[in-house]
Amino acid sequence: MSSCDQLTANAAAGVAPALRAVDCLANETTAAAFGRLFGGQGSLVPALTALLTLYIAFFAFSLLTGRSRLGISALTPQMMTLGLVLTFATSWIAYQTVVWNLAVGAPDQIASVLTGARGSATQIFADRIDMIFAAIAEVGGAGVDVGAAATQGDSQGSFTPGNLMWLAAILLLLGTVGVLVTAKIALAVLLAVGPVFVVLALFSGSRGLFVGWLRGLVMTAVTPLFVVVGGGLTIELLVPIVAALRSNAGIDGRASLALFLIASVHMALMIMMLKVSGSVVSAWSVFGFAADKDEKASAMVEAAAAATGGVTTPGAATTPAYPVATHRSAPLVPAAVMAIESHGAVGTPSATAHVSRTHITQSADSARTASLPPLPAQRARGIGSRFAASPPQRLREYSR
Repeated sequence: MSSCDQLTANAAAGVAPALRAVDCLANETTAAAFGRLFGGQGSLVPALTALLTLYIAFFAFSLLTGRSRLGISALTPQMMTLGLVLTFATSWIAYQTVVWNLAVGAPDQIASVLTGARGSATQIFADRIDMIFAAIAEVGGAGVDVGAAATQGDSQGSFTPGNLMWLAAILLLLGTVGVLVTAKIALAVLLAVGPVFVVLALFSGSRGLFVGWLRGLVMTAVTPLFVVVGGGLTIELLVPIVAALRSNAGIDGRASLALFLIASVHMALMIMMLKVSGSVVSAWSVFGFAADKDEKASAMVEAAAAATGGVTTPGAATTPAYPVATHRSAPLVPAAVMAIESHGAVGTPSATAHVSRTHITQSADSARTASLPPLPAQRARGIGSRFAASPPQRLREYSR
């Protein structure tokens, strides 16, 4: 027998019992899914072992080929990523303490601070919604004459005060309970499959899936926060309107129209809150894992400009750090012409060619010295430094 059976049986009693049942089922489902995935007898434990073996093998290959090195700056990110993945993928206590509490408890606590509530702000909000629905149900069934109501409905059409009141109640129900329950169920599903995406953070090729999962988790986590804080303002407006619904002739028409207007505004507000939640997490780079390609390209352009000492502008072609032969040979032709003209009185053609070749070589060397950045200082490298590509060297002066 599940511990949530009693809460599930009372879920139809109101908004607050339904939310308590959803929270209990979400916690129970997430714990069961974690045990089936990476528990003691989890189905994906062999897959996790194979992925860790590949991760260590790839890192060893990068050391052998010189793409990585043994140092604090290189090993610290690798070891931290490996340790965090193993911790959150194999320990339910760590996963529940950090991920579950941050995703479920942190938004509720922030909402309690903002609204000044003592306890869970979501449960208090649900209790107030239940009180409003109870008042609407009491007004709707408070001894209204059925014959008079039918005659009034035939004469006024479908938009009677009673119909408007019940339509407003339906909109209010969808805008509060519908959004809250949907966000909590989606959050429970993301938390249940979370260990799989945590493991995918090991490799750069699959790290985008982890980033997308984390963005979706944050979006579904902050949605109840926006619903509770924004819906609290709507509840303050609804209390006097619901109190004015009952009149001597039945249901007050102006109050029912005002209730329908506030419920419609609340529904539009909840749709806007969903869009705001998506916009909040869309620009999040997730600890630098999801940096935009344009930002990387601009950073590379700025680094190249800083290395060459040049100034770059957006959309302009950049000068490479090490110019190719076509760029180097351009200033050599005027230098050769000047050398031949200035040494035209030399006796033999061989002497003229020798002097001109010497001046060409000196001009080329000075041009390369001005364009090339200073060579970096030699530092200790990893065990694969003998396989690494050697940096470009300066050309020696060639003279005959």
